Amino acid sequence: MSELFAAVRAAAALVRGGELAQAPTFERPPRPEMGDYSTNAAMLLAPMLAEPPCDIAERLGEALTASLGPALDRAEVAGPGFLNLHMADRWYLDSLGTALEAGNEWGAGRPSRPERVLVEFVSANPTGPITVAAGRHAAYGDALCRILAFAGHAVEREYYVNDHGSQVRLFGESIRARALGEEPPEGGYHGAYVAELAGRIAEDGSADVDDLARRGVASMLEQAEATLRRFRVQVDRFFSERTLHEENAIARDLDMLEERGHVYRHEEAVWLRSTTLGDDKDRVLMRSSGELTYFAADIAYHADKLARGYDRAIDVLGADHHGYVARMRAAWQALGGDPDRIEFLIMQLVNLLEGGERVQMSKREGEFVSLDDLVDDIGVDAARWFLLQRSHETTLDVDLALARSQSQDNPVYYVQYAHARIASILRRAGEHKLGEVGPVTGAPLHPSARLLVKRLLELPAEVEEAAARRAPHRLTVYAHETAQDFSAFYRDCKVLDTPDEHFRLALCVEAKAVIARCLDLLGVEAPEEM
Repeated sequence: MSELFAAVRAAAALVRGGELAQAPTFERPPRPEMGDYSTNAAMLLAPMLAEPPCDIAERLGEALTASLGPALDRAEVAGPGFLNLHMADRWYLDSLGTALEAGNEWGAGRPSRPERVLVEFVSANPTGPITVAAGRHAAYGDALCRILAFAGHAVEREYYVNDHGSQVRLFGESIRARALGEEPPEGGYHGAYVAELAGRIAEDGSADVDDLARRGVASMLEQAEATLRRFRVQVDRFFSERTLHEENAIARDLDMLEERGHVYRHEEAVWLRSTTLGDDKDRVLMRSSGELTYFAADIAYHADKLARGYDRAIDVLGADHHGYVARMRAAWQALGGDPDRIEFLIMQLVNLLEGGERVQMSKREGEFVSLDDLVDDIGVDAARWFLLQRSHETTLDVDLALARSQSQDNPVYYVQYAHARIASILRRAGEHKLGEVGPVTGAPLHPSARLLVKRLLELPAEVEEAAARRAPHRLTVYAHETAQDFSAFYRDCKVLDTPDEHFRLALCVEAKAVIARCLDLLGVEAPEEM
């Protein structure tokens, strides 16, 4: 499809006598009878050439007919100057052959400037199990990394461990209190998991609070790693906040910012002059008591990121972090970072629904729903799909009954079933029948076959768009549409023991590969049998 778009641009440049400054649109018309693809190139050329768009569309169609030859059946002018292209069966066969020849690389990106990208995601406080809300971060961050890598970038995945500060000491105090049979202190951690942890690591409660905190954090982090592995989430590095304090990195970076004029002292506190860099107010880095703020540690952490030389840093943040973005972008600039090279993606909340009502599903006395609880209930595949099926910028409702069901209404089941059905067809066909796109009879390709080929050809553009927009949910939509188009093809076109068997088997091979690729990018399995 990219070659066809390039042909449209080349024809437009030929008609104009030079390249178009604005790329023309290239999309499917609203109805199949209007053609396979439509472009507004003539309407873009009209102001430049001072001619009616329909006249230019006629000339553009002639140029495309000459350049595409037998691949183009006809070009028709429509409406105010759209050019609708009706592609010949030969083009469908050749295009399917191109996809098959590419094999596992079909859809992979080859950017002109590949980037080395650091994606920090999840980063849930290590004072409790990973919740469903953090699970959405995990599914999103992991899928985004998979997509960016397939789009041609070098990606590293990082989890920032908040293992220092008052909340960690409070965690230690809560563990000791439970070990002594007491209630945790005000603002402490009351979950049943704290009592379980106290029973394992606190003995009689006589241990030092800071030691209990370190051991508790280590235990919770070990559990978090196990949960993420179970959820098919890879993390390359767990970065400890505590190391920033132990290695004096925070003080060093604050001194550096002060030397650059970005830090000042007022009322015995230390402030970042963030208003000069786009923030709505200056931010405290060290209180008058000498206590460092969390923001100071975040700056040191991002200074470390910057020193590692990534082309781009992406932070996946919680729904309550909107106010954090401007101050962190200001700090990044103060550190010498390019503001266009860091992104802050805000994740919205998750609601679990049962029968249309919000429910508590916790096995832990209703305090929260852990990611492990969700996976125990609906499985990894459904959990990942349902947590990815909407844009990260919107609140997400997960229908648990639907996620559990093995029916055509369940989108992940529907897509996986399509993959398994194709696998069954190919097994029945036998390896000796699978190969290149074969000949077809003199009859035209069935419309359902044409629609399926067009859908499969959209994979490269879908991957590129999902990567550029940081939008893994696009692939849940595309995978479902591909499965629907295959189901229509299978309904309308017998595959085995027909004159067009070779072509239809080839189409099945590519449909299976495309569905499997989408599922893999989403972290969902592509079963051979169901």
